Amino acid sequence: MNVIISNERQAELASLDIEVIKSINGTFEADELIQMFSNFFFGRMILDLTALKNYRDIRNLQKFSMSLDVEKIIVLLPDTPECLAPQFLSRLISMGIYNFTTNLDGVNYLLQNPNTYRDVAHLHQIDDGDGTGGGVAPIVAPVGDNDGTTLVSNIVSGGSYILGIKNLTDHAGSTMLTYLLKQELVRLGRSVVAMEVGRKDFLYINDKELVSTTKDGLAAELLKYRNASVVLVDLNDGDTNLCSDVIYLVEPSSMKLNKMMRRDSKVFEKLKGKKIVLARSLLTLQDITEFEYEAKTKIFFNLPPMDERQDNSSVLQDLLNRLGISTYTG
Repeated sequence: MNVIISNERQAELASLDIEVIKSINGTFEADELIQMFSNFFFGRMILDLTALKNYRDIRNLQKFSMSLDVEKIIVLLPDTPECLAPQFLSRLISMGIYNFTTNLDGVNYLLQNPNTYRDVAHLHQIDDGDGTGGGVAPIVAPVGDNDGTTLVSNIVSGGSYILGIKNLTDHAGSTMLTYLLKQELVRLGRSVVAMEVGRKDFLYINDKELVSTTKDGLAAELLKYRNASVVLVDLNDGDTNLCSDVIYLVEPSSMKLNKMMRRDSKVFEKLKGKKIVLARSLLTLQDITEFEYEAKTKIFFNLPPMDERQDNSSVLQDLLNRLGISTYTG
């Protein structure tokens, strides 16, 4: 079922031939919409951008996008030079918003054929700091309170952006994902370090730059590599409080989920507001919506099975952009 948030385009959106579970009309603060929909289960959301107060200030849309699943959002843009400017569209993409259009034909298309980063990469302009574009994108790290509802993006000018990766279900792939993200960031010209905590699985990957450490030694290792732009940590039992952000991997097979729930029946309740990533997932958008409803949780990203021998750049860039890290170098 779908959600429609409308204002100036109300009459147009009312003519859509889709199932709607909730429809609201008017202008709303970002915080109002977050409060309404952060725990509301829906298939897709169609947002008439004029319904967001002060939408010309990109920070309001950024706040909204960081608190909801942007993969499910289609933004209906005003057909104005300001909103169709390359800089505005590029900022949408940097927030992980890939589904945007100016008309109902576009909305109908995106409902059936949602974009990935690859579909919009040609629109993504990178500012190198002098306003000319074309340089390497800055690392943009989400910073907020513990429940993740107040988020601001700041360019990390000192220290590292530390991304923790932690399995919730057994063997969900945190080690390989850490390695693949490291390889992708290296390919994009980033200064990146990947480390694992409490294990020696990196021994079986032919990369001498990978770092293995202990739970007690994690803080010292992070300090050692503080000049790296990004540090990726396969956490295992490492301290999540040392990280700028953490993603929690869940393999959505019945056996893995049942085993996890037997260990801790309140696991999703404890992780409310955290970034849960479905790993090795073949779930459809409808499957994910049903999963969210049954588990009473929100899914941050749906990660398909990946073969390290193949090119995974598209999905890895989608994940990195969804996390708030601008990675595309043009």
